[in-house]
Amino acid sequence: MNVFLLILMKARKVHILLYYKFVNIKNPKKFAEEHLKICKSLGIFGKVLVAKEGINGSISGTKLQAQKYKVILRKIPGFKDIIFKEELGFLHPFEKMLVRVKEQIIRLDENVNMKKIGKYISPKEFLALYKKKEDVIVLDARNDYEYKAGKFKNAVAPKIKTFREFPKVLNLLKGKKDKKIVMYCTGGIRCEKASAYLVKEGFKDVSQLEGGIITFCQEYPNTVWEGKCFVFDKRLISSVDSKNIPLTKCKFCDIPCDLYQNCNNAKCNLLMNLCLSCEKTHRGCCSPSCLSKYKQSLLKKAMINMPKRNEIKAI
Repeated sequence: MNVFLLILMKARKVHILLYYKFVNIKNPKKFAEEHLKICKSLGIFGKVLVAKEGINGSISGTKLQAQKYKVILRKIPGFKDIIFKEELGFLHPFEKMLVRVKEQIIRLDENVNMKKIGKYISPKEFLALYKKKEDVIVLDARNDYEYKAGKFKNAVAPKIKTFREFPKVLNLLKGKKDKKIVMYCTGGIRCEKASAYLVKEGFKDVSQLEGGIITFCQEYPNTVWEGKCFVFDKRLISSVDSKNIPLTKCKFCDIPCDLYQNCNNAKCNLLMNLCLSCEKTHRGCCSPSCLSKYKQSLLKKAMINMPKRNEIKAI
C-alpha cells in the first residue's frame, strides 16, 4: 500500500455511527429533549429522528465519545439489542447536533405491520446467493440517484426519488409474487418497511440483507458490490469499498466521478456529479442558465452588503 495512503488511513480519527430501532416510544417529544441533552453532554455531532415507532440516527465523535454513546443508548429500556454500523472518517460529516421529532422515522405512507417483515439474510448468506447463482431478484430499496452511484451486481431498482414512492415497485415486480426477493439498502431501515410492504402485498418469499450495504462491504469488500455507497451526510459517499471505480460520471466532461454536489443556483439545487476541474469551470452550476442566475444572486448579495453613502462618509 502507498505510504501516503497508509498515513491517511491511520489519520482517520472520527467514528461515525449509523443505527435505527423500531421500538415503542410513548412520549417522543420528552425522549428527544432528553436525548439531545445526552448528545450535547458528550460533545458529539449528528442527526437523530425520534417517533412513536422508534429511533433513526447517525452521530459522529471520537472513539471514546462513540463508545460512551453506545453504552448510554443500550441502557435505555427497549434499546439493549440496538445494532450500530460504524465507519471511520477524517472529518465530522455533521456540523451540529440535531434531535427531531417526526411522525415516522422512515416515511412510507402505507399501513404496514412491522411485526410481519421479510426474513433477515446475513452478509455471508447473501454472498452465497451469487456463488450458487440462485434464481433470485436482488432488489435495491433506495432512491434512483443512490442506485446510480453504486449497487450490488445484477440488482434492480424502482425509479424513485424518495422512499415514499416505493410502492411503484409493484410495477417492476408485476407477476413475480412467487419469486424469491432479497432486498437491500444502506443500513437496513428502509428494507424493514419495504419488506413489510411487500409481505402485505402478497409476495411469498421476501428477505432483507441484515446490516445493509455498510455491514456487507465491511465484511466482504471487493466482492459483489459495484461503485460507491451514497450516504445522507456531508460525505455523500461512504468509504466502504473505496477502491471501486465510480459508476457515475461528471455531468460535463463524462469522466468517472464520485464527487457529488448540489447546483449552486439555490432554486435549482440539482444533485449532480462534478469533477474538480468542471466544478471550477462552471462554478458549481449545472447549466449556463443556472450559472447566470447564480452570478445574479451573488451580485444582489454584494449590493445588499455594500455600505450606504452616509456610512461611507462616516468612515
